[in-house]
Amino acid sequence: MVKKIPDLPDNVLGFTAKGTVTTNDYESIIIPEVEALFSQHRKVRFLYHLGEDFSGFEAAAMWDDTKLGLKHLTAWERIAVVSDIEWIRVAIRLFGIAIPGHVRVFHNREITEAKRWVSE
Repeated sequence: MVKKIPDLPDNVLGFTAKGTVTTNDYESIIIPEVEALFSQHRKVRFLYHLGEDFSGFEAAAMWDDTKLGLKHLTAWERIAVVSDIEWIRVAIRLFGIAIPGHVRVFHNREITEAKRWVSE
């Protein structure tokens, strides 16, 4: 399940994930929100909080995430991923170098700093 993070600047979109993120979460929530934001802004900033209640992704959801990221590859201005899950932190660091924008990984205790950084 994903929930939109409120009170972010108009060029920043953020979500908090709880439990298992499904392809339905992507197709009915994340993708429409991302596409709506890209219709208003040439560059977009993204915050993804995979907190303590997060348990994983369905394989199809991971594929949706990859497709969405590649579709707008050069338009991501900043991406902040907040998680204490080590494999996610490592994956973001590895794949983040392929994204033209700025990508940072934060620990769950740094969610306020992540919001500040992605919004600057």
